[in-house]
Amino acid sequence: MAATGAAFAQSSVTLYGVADASIAKTNRAGLGYANDKLQLSANNTMNNGSSRLGVRGVEDLGGGLKASFNFEQGINAASGATDAVTFQRAAFAALSGGFGEVYAGRRLTPSFYGVAAWELTGTANYSATAAQFAFAGAGSRNNAHIGYTTPNFGGLTATIGTTLEGNDASTADGLQSKYDMNVIYKGGPISAGFSYNKVKGAEKNWSLGAAYNLGVATVAASWQDPAGDRKGFTIGASAPMGPVTLTFDIARATAGGKETDYVLEAKYAMSKRTFTYAALLRDGATKTNGFGVGLRHNF
Repeated sequence: MAATGAAFAQSSVTLYGVADASIAKTNRAGLGYANDKLQLSANNTMNNGSSRLGVRGVEDLGGGLKASFNFEQGINAASGATDAVTFQRAAFAALSGGFGEVYAGRRLTPSFYGVAAWELTGTANYSATAAQFAFAGAGSRNNAHIGYTTPNFGGLTATIGTTLEGNDASTADGLQSKYDMNVIYKGGPISAGFSYNKVKGAEKNWSLGAAYNLGVATVAASWQDPAGDRKGFTIGASAPMGPVTLTFDIARATAGGKETDYVLEAKYAMSKRTFTYAALLRDGATKTNGFGVGLRHNF
């Protein structure tokens, strides 16, 4: 019994999640909404985030070595439905230590984390950057991904990963490989991220952005160059005013269809884990305006 207790003491499993719901409306069908009527929105564009339930665990193997896992599924707060693929949001195992971390499975992409390092809304569903350029021109998750993250060198880290040919059936011949990487720096008032990804036989995607905390406000800007003709920039600012934080972010395509997306967001902190929010998102390509007022609780 004593030996068993010692083993359990070296391990932990955590249940966590997000509950997010908003009242949303668009001026026309678009932004993921089928009509322009007022509606309860869950896991859609005018939500700050998507509701989810996850479990993660870590075991201390000794000598600084740790094994960990993460499984996470989406939950629709309007209907109670879960994702068609149960653990669509995350399903991976990892081994970490002084060498960094090696992981394998489905998880958020290195490119996503490279953008999240400086993006002002915290990669909200209504992020203008994501609406205009996605996350360095790619989706936010990779299937069957194998990756490595370096140790932290004075605020500097890097992640590189790949999807092997035999694991991705998205092309006609069922074979596709992908490389995905980031370089992130977080130190003092500066946060910066470089993202790069490329699918075999396709053009590369990349982005470079940074944010600087001035104390009274945080300013951020980036250059985006996704595959194809579209490219452009983002620029914005976020300022705390007591319990309220106001954010305004612009994402402008300067080539491949010149148009501008922008988001205006207000967050009111009710506690460290709960906040209310209001957001207005403009999609310049379709001339669609979306507005949402909601509540997010992290647990």
